[in-house]
Amino acid sequence: MTSAPALGAALKPRQLTMMGLGSAIGAGLFIGSGAGIQAAGPAVLISYLVAGTLIILVMWALGEMAAANPDSGAFSVYTARAFGPVAGATVGWLWWLQLVVVIAAEALGAAGLLSTIFPALPVWLMAFVFIAVLTAVNLTRVKNFGEFEFWFALLKVAAIVGFLLIGVALLFGWLPGVQSPGVANFTGGDFAPHGFAGIATALFVVAFAFGGTEIVSVAAAETQDPARSVGMAVRTVLWRILIFYIGAIFIIAAVVPVGSAGLKSPFAAVLEAAGMPGAATAITLVAVAALLSALNANLYGASRMAFSLAERGEAPRKLAFLSKARVPVVAVLASVSFGVVTAVLEVAFPEKVLPLLLNIVGSTSLLVWASALLAQLALRLRADREGTFLPLRMAGFPWLTGIGLLILAAIFTVGFIGEDSRPQLLSTFGLVAVLAAGNWLHHRSMKRSIKAPERAESPERVEPPVLID
Repeated sequence: MTSAPALGAALKPRQLTMMGLGSAIGAGLFIGSGAGIQAAGPAVLISYLVAGTLIILVMWALGEMAAANPDSGAFSVYTARAFGPVAGATVGWLWWLQLVVVIAAEALGAAGLLSTIFPALPVWLMAFVFIAVLTAVNLTRVKNFGEFEFWFALLKVAAIVGFLLIGVALLFGWLPGVQSPGVANFTGGDFAPHGFAGIATALFVVAFAFGGTEIVSVAAAETQDPARSVGMAVRTVLWRILIFYIGAIFIIAAVVPVGSAGLKSPFAAVLEAAGMPGAATAITLVAVAALLSALNANLYGASRMAFSLAERGEAPRKLAFLSKARVPVVAVLASVSFGVVTAVLEVAFPEKVLPLLLNIVGSTSLLVWASALLAQLALRLRADREGTFLPLRMAGFPWLTGIGLLILAAIFTVGFIGEDSRPQLLSTFGLVAVLAAGNWLHHRSMKRSIKAPERAESPERVEPPVLID
């Protein structure tokens, strides 16, 4: 192992584009979308439109900053440049903690889903095999990670496209022997069974389905021609997110009634309504792939954030060591170690450790998005004031940035009002306070250690002699 000068730049534009698209299509869409429909009914489309608008604005803001200054620390670095190193380090550590906890959840979740098809295989064994294989992928050249993520994303996109085609055929009555359900769920009295409150509650739920899209800004640092690649990724992802998410949710809401047991696995319910054999198994396998894709991306993101924090003196310096392939192997191993420990504790104490940790870091994505928008607002104003050229500029500035912040404020408000979501938000804010205090103390001690040698090198003060009569 040797200390290389910088991370590699082996990710291709197509990989970054698919990474951005794939990160937005996770297991939360394939399995968790039913919770939003249950809360708001077909009116959940409004919730998804608002949440989708938010993530588009966040990605645009991150894209602008990443194209101008690609860095593996991404929003952590941009927050530091805008508001100081303590704020940047706090955001970075917060995101890292979320990812290492989620790594365990995704491995166990994928293993749990797969065990419904292969019950003879132990869940714990499959989970650790998944972690081991994807750790090996992340320890090799970054192009291998990119290729894995490209094909994972392509599988998810293909599944969504296939689902949309089948759903459209079902709604228009083009499937032989299958009666079309039509759009009665939208035209009847159950469009918004719980009114505005249901739509607001669903907004808080569905916003988390888009978590992970910020990984694109991290990967930009290892992409060929980052300015062009990031711009391409952002522009491509913007409209595809809306088509895939809104299209899929529209079909589900049209086919599966509110209160139906099918909302537990809504994609499978639609395919079964279309008369597709083996629908549940197919969706389960796609969900497993989605979870493994997220695990792969989160391990990558966690290691790069740890590397960036170490480079800036915000983490142990050893985490910045690079292999000959320019991979931060120590950061990869350190990140996966925390995930493994979490998984072991969850296996030993089921439903006790992981739910607690997930509750603490559960709202991290919202805070990361808020920091990204605030940093972009500050840095863009600074760039415009200084006449700095930006290869990718967010249109409608500062109004669109402001709209994104208003949507986030609305989500936070809904979260604090809800009895179920309030503890999660309070836990995450408590974690932020602890991290901020720790980083502040760290920087204070660093300043003292820098000043100490200066005082030692300065000439000692000579006290005047005391005269005694």
